[in-house]
Amino acid sequence: MLTQRTIIAIVVFLSTAIAMAGGGPENVLLVVNPRSPASLAIANHYIQLREIPSSNVLFLPWDPHVEQTDIETFRKQILFPILRTIDERHLGQQIDYVVYSSDFPWGVNLLSDGRRFVEAMKQAARSATAASGEHAGQTPEKSPPGKFEWPKVLTLVGSLTGLTYLWQPVGAGHSGYLDLRSNTYMRTAVGPGTPDSTIAFRASREYDPHGKVVFTGGRRYLLSTMLGVTAGRGNTLPEVLSYLKRSAAADGSRPTGTIYFLQNGDIRSKVRHAEFPSAVRQLKAMGVNAEIIDGVVPPNRQDVQGAVVGIADFNWKASGSIIRPGAICEHFTSFGGIMSKGAGQTPLSEFLRYGAAAASGTVTEPYALAEKFPSPMIQVHYARGCSLAEAFYQSVHGPYQLLIVGDPLCRPWATIPQVSVSGVTAGTSVRGRLELKPSVEQAANSPSERPTARSADQSPQEAADHFELFVDGLRRAECPPGETLSLDTTGLPDGYHELRVVAVGPAPIESQGRQIIPVRFSNHGVQPATAQLAEEPPRTDKPVLVDVRAPGAVGIVLLGNGRLVGRVTGQQGQISIPANTLGAGPVRLQAVALGPGDVRTHSLAYPLDVTVQ
Repeated sequence: MLTQRTIIAIVVFLSTAIAMAGGGPENVLLVVNPRSPASLAIANHYIQLREIPSSNVLFLPWDPHVEQTDIETFRKQILFPILRTIDERHLGQQIDYVVYSSDFPWGVNLLSDGRRFVEAMKQAARSATAASGEHAGQTPEKSPPGKFEWPKVLTLVGSLTGLTYLWQPVGAGHSGYLDLRSNTYMRTAVGPGTPDSTIAFRASREYDPHGKVVFTGGRRYLLSTMLGVTAGRGNTLPEVLSYLKRSAAADGSRPTGTIYFLQNGDIRSKVRHAEFPSAVRQLKAMGVNAEIIDGVVPPNRQDVQGAVVGIADFNWKASGSIIRPGAICEHFTSFGGIMSKGAGQTPLSEFLRYGAAAASGTVTEPYALAEKFPSPMIQVHYARGCSLAEAFYQSVHGPYQLLIVGDPLCRPWATIPQVSVSGVTAGTSVRGRLELKPSVEQAANSPSERPTARSADQSPQEAADHFELFVDGLRRAECPPGETLSLDTTGLPDGYHELRVVAVGPAPIESQGRQIIPVRFSNHGVQPATAQLAEEPPRTDKPVLVDVRAPGAVGIVLLGNGRLVGRVTGQQGQISIPANTLGAGPVRLQAVALGPGDVRTHSLAYPLDVTVQ
């Protein structure tokens, strides 16, 4: 029987992964709810905006009306299928981000894990009491019993994104993720007056309790955000698509706006005041405008490039201020991440409605604990060139309750390598062994400003730490500057393939740039499959009809953004796809012809890009 897993294996052609990773579309696993029209539409647009490979898309069914769940259901129906998918597709050393489209549960009840946490703490208290008795010359039997009281601040609701980030202890059922210092990727100051460090994130790396990267014995994480919340107090579909488009366009733009730090007498504001001067000083040292002002939100400012706010309720429209593309805006308050109707306080969606790239909030009462919210240093990490998700998770100690919504790949201040590749030309037919010579010509920032990515004594190649080659979304090879990427194409089927050559910049930020090169492999004499629309334009109110043909094939399957959406037996036929299966927006369809033998008898059609109206 031809299963979805078999189809994915045929198309992706799994191979051993290279041991490095990066912060781009090849490193994202996009999780889509096929039961939600909004989730499908958001994912369709994001795939196009960010050029997410089809091999990196997971369709995971969930009842879109269920906004909250319990920890056991989360593990079984969401987290474990995600981890299995990463493993089965051989993406374990490649995926750094798990990104949810929309209509997944934003809140997770942690009561069962909380009970285990209580028992663990009671046992620790008993052990400590026993040890104290022995030290005093008593026997453990004569020591008073250990006592433990539940910490009031450890409220037992977690967020979808926070629990995904903390996948190791969450998946193991270990209650250590409730620790308010559970995130050792969090960057802290190394001394009085010393700037916080900033480093790129890699899911394959381990971080010890002091935040140092170690080879073994540390903790691993997965950066996670939701692209949008479209239920309850969330945003409309047009609002989500608008801020995602703005965010993608902001990459490398070197924005000239101002980051505002708002201070007032509310405890929600005062808890972060002490870090404002250091953050502003470091931003200004980088040439980024930053200002501490009194108030609730910036008043009548047309250049809001970021905002750190502490207040329960605000009205952004009434402020008269304008949020610029790529801005992180967030506020410290109890219910900013509770997205159900009538929850009270201003939700994080208010910032997104007016154009922020991302916002965050806790999904239950967190109490006024700075460890549960982003430090003001989030803006410094961001301005140093990190991706939005890297900036968030480098700035929060205990993220288990923090819901982060927005574009994780947005990077307005990144220096983006511009990649050139010799040895192959887009659209050509290739065979045998490919030898590709990559180089970095310059770094792109804004259309009007394109400074080089190197100092005066650097060659173009030195602007990249290394280069990576991806074939159909899967990493196949790596080389240092000045050397070649080698690929034997004879083990892959004939037809369309997508080559991606990615330049990974030097530490500590490791910014990426890429060139995507579509080619045709022609090694085995198999005539490629073809696919074309039978009727145009596709609409959501009627089936999408696609004619497929592949001489010599025993069957043809059709994939929509990597998911099996139709099949025929034999060499040709017409496939009818319910439009709601694909969702609204741009969708990439690809026909795969299955031959009578191994992969050398299969072929891949050139993709058919359609837009469902």
